[in-house]
Amino acid sequence: MTNKDTDGLFEGDGDEKNELSWTETDWEEYLAEHETAVRDYLRHYEQAAGNPDRIDEVARQMGWEIELPEEPEPGASLESGEENFPGEWEPYTLHRNPVHIATKALYTSLLVNWERIAVHPDRISPALSLAVQSSLFRGRECALQAAQALDLGDYALAICFFKRALRELNEVLARLGQAELSDATLLARYRDFALPRLFDLREIWLRVMHECRQADGDS
Repeated sequence: MTNKDTDGLFEGDGDEKNELSWTETDWEEYLAEHETAVRDYLRHYEQAAGNPDRIDEVARQMGWEIELPEEPEPGASLESGEENFPGEWEPYTLHRNPVHIATKALYTSLLVNWERIAVHPDRISPALSLAVQSSLFRGRECALQAAQALDLGDYALAICFFKRALRELNEVLARLGQAELSDATLLARYRDFALPRLFDLREIWLRVMHECRQADGDS
């Protein structure tokens, strides 16, 4: 990490403050930590697979809860200097958002496992293969955009994106019921793997949507 001197826009005490500037290496390390968090979530999820409260258990294992970001205290200043940025300060980005991490982790497992069976066109209908994969990609995109809106405090927009993600999730569930189009045994195996993850994604999103509506109602 590099700290560059300020451009002289502030005088007096401000001369002692530096502007934080990250290099490509710093950001690569930051993104690597994000990928590690995604892998950690999946590892904890697999370990808690038989736990009916696995969503909450994994959140505890990760050291966070799925909740809306806290509003700043009234009168709090964003220019309070070292009080807000002690030691080796690191920026907050969407990659630290618990909803983003959980969504990306569960979708990663769904997509990776679907790709393993979709490469067998003799057993899985190409039309079904493409339809399921497309819905998974669209659902993930909508959910990640919802997490971004959530991070920015645009709760109504977040709800709209979550609703779109839920429609894609329901489309995947419907497609996985079309056993007559493919090898029923292979499709059933994936369905058994996917259903808990799909329902857990839905549970996470519904919880956050409920909190978004509460936040909008209180505003």
